[in-house]
Amino acid sequence: MDNGLNHVEPNRLVDAFLKHPPQDFQASTLHSSLYYFVTNFNLLTTLDAPVRQKIESLVGYRYWKKIVHFPTRFIGTTVTEYTPLPKNISSETLINTIKKNSHEHSLTIIKDLPLSSPLLTQEENTASAALIAQAKKAGFLAVEGQALAYVDIDFNDRDDYLSRLSKSRRKNLKRKLRSLDELKVEVHHTGEHYFSGANRLEQLYALYLAVYEQSEIHFDLLSKAFFQEILQDSQSNGRVFMYWKDDILVGYNICYVYEDKLVDKYIGLNYPLALDYNLYFISWFVNLDYAKSQHLKYYVAGWTDPDVKAQLGAKFTFTQHLVWVKSPLLRFILKRFRHLFEADAHWHQQQEEKTAK
Repeated sequence: MDNGLNHVEPNRLVDAFLKHPPQDFQASTLHSSLYYFVTNFNLLTTLDAPVRQKIESLVGYRYWKKIVHFPTRFIGTTVTEYTPLPKNISSETLINTIKKNSHEHSLTIIKDLPLSSPLLTQEENTASAALIAQAKKAGFLAVEGQALAYVDIDFNDRDDYLSRLSKSRRKNLKRKLRSLDELKVEVHHTGEHYFSGANRLEQLYALYLAVYEQSEIHFDLLSKAFFQEILQDSQSNGRVFMYWKDDILVGYNICYVYEDKLVDKYIGLNYPLALDYNLYFISWFVNLDYAKSQHLKYYVAGWTDPDVKAQLGAKFTFTQHLVWVKSPLLRFILKRFRHLFEADAHWHQQQEEKTAK
């Protein structure tokens, strides 16, 4: 399958996504390298957390919450950091293709188009900018997307990296990193015989579910079959970092070495042990060490918890979503209140204002 544009991960993840979509999703292609999925989307999912919580606390919400769910076609996938685009196809042709297929659903959302991403080539950024401009011209609403965290691997070693953080953060992280002395770290390649047994799959999937269930946002629940597919894929250049306390698996994360990047994709945690051993913070530094040892240029750390990742030294690059709304009334409402759906952009603006003071 043609990789297309905008990938910071192997396209074999997309193959697995199309073969095993998340629960209650349907996934396919509109065109070569133009992927989509369809689901019943809760419009509150991407609201600023305080606003969402206020709405969900209203009397009778559990009875009327269905009115904020809409049949939605998303252009893109949930396993790629950005929406992949086909090569050598004009933005006008792509938008016409997308609009032609938009009548069956209340919303059509082109998700996570990069805005001058340092992780992509000039060709890719130019193609995304052209698609954004063409979508706006065609009547799509632009909504600011999430903050993708990444780290430049431009430090000499862990001490050099820590020296760039504030004194208080450095002291706090060094204290947490002591937990690493009590754990055994294993790095396995996807496709190893190690992942062929049903028991191993059950163990890893259970820890993924533990993270999913404690998350504030429930959107794409990946299946056990999806995990089996990616864990047994020897061609994707996947790495599974596993953290053991004696014979107890405390947690793991699945990353991919792709071009000049180590891309962090999936995590599983054994609560409360993972919290006791500060695994979130430990894994950050283990991943950085690995990226450095492999002479990579970037560690790509994903979309969630931007405030925590900022404290860990991450930089951020942003995206934009383009939304086509079939109903004129819903379009009017979303246009007026779209700022409420731009949580990461608000967070970033607040951080910049703090820095400027």
